[in-house]
Amino acid sequence: QLQACGGGLVQAGGSLRLSCAASGRTFGNSAMSWFRQAPGREREFVAGIAWGGGMYADSVKGRFTISRDNAKNMVYLQMNSLKPEDTAVYYCAGKWGVVVVTASHYDYWGQGTQVTVSS
Repeated sequence: QLQACGGGLVQAGGSLRLSCAASGRTFGNSAMSWFRQAPGREREFVAGIAWGGGMYADSVKGRFTISRDNAKNMVYLQMNSLKPEDTAVYYCAGKWGVVVVTASHYDYWGQGTQVTVSS
């Protein structure tokens, strides 16, 4: 089970940090990712992390950083230099194995947290 939080309203250029709490003993073996979905658009991959460094969508590279704390069963998404086009509901997701960008390959999903960036 995943529980995401940390969303909110921020001005363009601002920062937010999303957190995702995971339950279960197998968290350390899971690839964890963040997806987002804006109104009228498909859910899209934002960032993911398994055992090495993060993997990022081109649209967020250099602005967002994903990290994890296996001791706490937590995943974070630090979002800097936010833009209005980053406005969406953000979801954390987990799966066995490596990070992939296809949402349908993920087995576990959090409830989503709203991020709104004003211009």
